Amino acid sequence: AGYQAKEREPVSGSYRGYQILGAPPPSSGGTCVIEALHILQGFNLRQYDRNSPRACHLIIEALRRTFCDRARWLGDPDFVEVPATLLGEAHALQRAADIDVKHATPSEQLAPEIKLAGEGDSTTHFSVIDAAGMAVANTYTLEHSYGSRVVVRGAGFLLNNEMTDFNWKPGHTDRGGHIGTPANTIAPGKRMLSSQSPTIVLDDGRPVLITGSPGGRTIISTVVCLLVNTLEYELPLREATDAPRLHHGWLPDVVLFEGATEPASAELVKALTELGHHVQAKPHRQGSANSIWIDVANGKRTGVADCRREGKAARE
Repeated sequence: AGYQAKEREPVSGSYRGYQILGAPPPSSGGTCVIEALHILQGFNLRQYDRNSPRACHLIIEALRRTFCDRARWLGDPDFVEVPATLLGEAHALQRAADIDVKHATPSEQLAPEIKLAGEGDSTTHFSVIDAAGMAVANTYTLEHSYGSRVVVRGAGFLLNNEMTDFNWKPGHTDRGGHIGTPANTIAPGKRMLSSQSPTIVLDDGRPVLITGSPGGRTIISTVVCLLVNTLEYELPLREATDAPRLHHGWLPDVVLFEGATEPASAELVKALTELGHHVQAKPHRQGSANSIWIDVANGKRTGVADCRREGKAARE
């Protein structure tokens, strides 16, 4: 009865001359996507092939540091102070400074102050643009299929089960990926931390890319991979969407890679392993980034549905 919806300003950053708009806390998605891109901006990624060990290594290390900051700082801004510096390029340069281009950084080294002792797959994302150029990136979820299984009487919709997104074991952070840091522990009236990352990319104030994805904590990695593919490597949207994705969430200290068991990726996996990464195959396909690319030169819109789940591009 005391719940109130809150309208918050989107977070904003930049990458290679594009403006990136994302979801603000208590979603971690916008902050994390922008921080990861800011870290990567300090490297000349384009000198390496997109699927080269060096490019993948740098993306993994950027995600590792971003998810560490997520655990350390992010929560409901009505209850915790989220440092504004997380969105700044100075912070990204500081985080990038200790990336070893020849070796993986053990995740435990990134947050020595955090003493070490998953999420649902039922999220949906859609992207829309109308004839006037108004763009919407919408990610929504019930968490765990039917959510809490409670229907609002007289309204006909289900209540979600997002309480599972709190750090439900305060003070217990372990190598298996359970996070118990203070910023996202439960409190009355507090909103839980989300990984939703609906994203709009602007070029000179005009939308050029609308994207987002389901996938729990892998949402952030999925959006980062798509943005790197399109903005850095200028891949067509279909190719950028279909490309194998990777994820590193700080803890557990493993790289989940869609292409890990593919013969074409054998040399890449071998090289990443030699750099010190623990590469594992993802048990499921990562995300479902349903996106729209807008060509600013001629206004042409290209909608691409992710083949990893059901979905389609449509024109009304």
